[in-house]
Amino acid sequence: MQAELTRVARLTTMGRLAASMAHEINQPLGAIVANGNAGLRWLARTPPNFDEARISLDQIVKEGHRASDIIDGIRAVFRKGEERRAPLDVNELIGEVLRLTRAEIQSEPISIRTELLNDLPDIMGDRVQLQLVFRNLIVNAVEAMSSVTDRERVLHIKSAITPSGVRMAVEDSGTGIDQDSIDRIFDTFFTTKPHGMGMGLSICRSIVEAHGGTLSASRCHPYGSIFEIDLPAAKMDDR
Repeated sequence: MQAELTRVARLTTMGRLAASMAHEINQPLGAIVANGNAGLRWLARTPPNFDEARISLDQIVKEGHRASDIIDGIRAVFRKGEERRAPLDVNELIGEVLRLTRAEIQSEPISIRTELLNDLPDIMGDRVQLQLVFRNLIVNAVEAMSSVTDRERVLHIKSAITPSGVRMAVEDSGTGIDQDSIDRIFDTFFTTKPHGMGMGLSICRSIVEAHGGTLSASRCHPYGSIFEIDLPAAKMDDR
């Protein structure tokens, strides 16, 4: 029975890894297909527009590298050994993810408001893993506002200093997290989305906790939700 339980545990871990990888690389794969189709259309014109086709090919290469980085980042969560950690500027990290998620944000009529505190202390972290976390929170916020029609859709990104380090927050003006779901939202395989797998937030919390931090969620008033990431500041001997 112990051997069988060990086997099931290993299969469960493999299933989590496979599901999370499939979930996270879906976006860059979709962008690759879209840019490939765009490139074909530019080449089919008379005369062909090689400049635009070249731009599409450049985007395909970038998205391919992004998919590879995402896979490497997720694999690092599940393996032991040295991680690719270095001092990171939180505001710079936020700017990078906002650029990476431009397509998702622009697909909806959303206003972006940033409130980034200057002179934040660096954190020690794996850039790709933390990009994955922040990107997931932003995409979730955009999706949470997709059905809102009676008020402005606002994506509010904030950074601040805490007694132990730095806080990053993603706030939306969506419908908010149901009170019955708030305590389970980080559980593996729990999801409120019709086609969700319940892996994204579970993996995000695992990554943040592996960095010595916390990831929490709460309802905003009168509407919306806020997700907050607290991470410790880098120590002087880590720099």
